[in-house]
Amino acid sequence: MNFRPRPRHEPEINLIPFIDVLLVVLIFLMLSTTYSKFTELQLQLPVADAQAARDHPKEVVVAISADGRYVINRVALSGRSVDAVAAALADATRGGKDITVIISADATSPHQSVVTALEAARRTGLGQITFAAQTSGQAGGKPQ
Repeated sequence: MNFRPRPRHEPEINLIPFIDVLLVVLIFLMLSTTYSKFTELQLQLPVADAQAARDHPKEVVVAISADGRYVINRVALSGRSVDAVAAALADATRGGKDITVIISADATSPHQSVVTALEAARRTGLGQITFAAQTSGQAGGKPQ
């Protein structure tokens, strides 16, 4: 009888199949995850808690309706282009450069309409621009 001790091999753990399984699970989770889309966000703008509006003797109010129509100092514009709004702003300011432009846009007005008003003010050379908003207590009532 041979009673010599046999050489013992240390058990070895093979990590390659484990890594393969983890990568498959990771790929499955990445493909099955749903991401929120920005178009699905429900936004209600504008509402702000700010100080009471001050009287500015040199100001021009640009109102933008929900469908993108412009009214500058209570005079409705027929055009909606940047050039038409810039010409109306130039007429309303009469060359003054220290005039504040107040953009009062409806909460549901198109974003492009507000950008058009900003671009028209820039082309006219007006740098003091502010946005009108209502306080959160007036959100259901009349705007300021």
